[in-house]
Amino acid sequence: METEKTITLTPTTVTTEAASPPTPAKRHSNLQMALAFGVAGVSDILSWVALVPPFDWVLDAVTAFALFMILGKRWALLPGLAAEAIPGMGIFPVWVLVVASILVYDGIKKPARV
Repeated sequence: METEKTITLTPTTVTTEAASPPTPAKRHSNLQMALAFGVAGVSDILSWVALVPPFDWVLDAVTAFALFMILGKRWALLPGLAAEAIPGMGIFPVWVLVVASILVYDGIKKPARV
């Protein structure tokens, strides 16, 4: 039985450079957010006043398109559009809540893996 074995350890490639800091999330300007809140507020007020379902559907589609143009492609707009399509959900300020959630959660990114 042989007791003296040679073990060779080869180091893995390790970079000693400092990891680049994560790029900050692109935040919307104050003008964009004010415009988005204005569009959402007007849409929610009009949906409380209007009781005709086809008008509500057109209003929600126009609101979703306007917010898409103002804020860019955001997945949070799609659940807002779906929530507005549910009968009775028009009493809640869904569009204002969608814009507020984009404002709060848009800058949150997953931490980089080390």
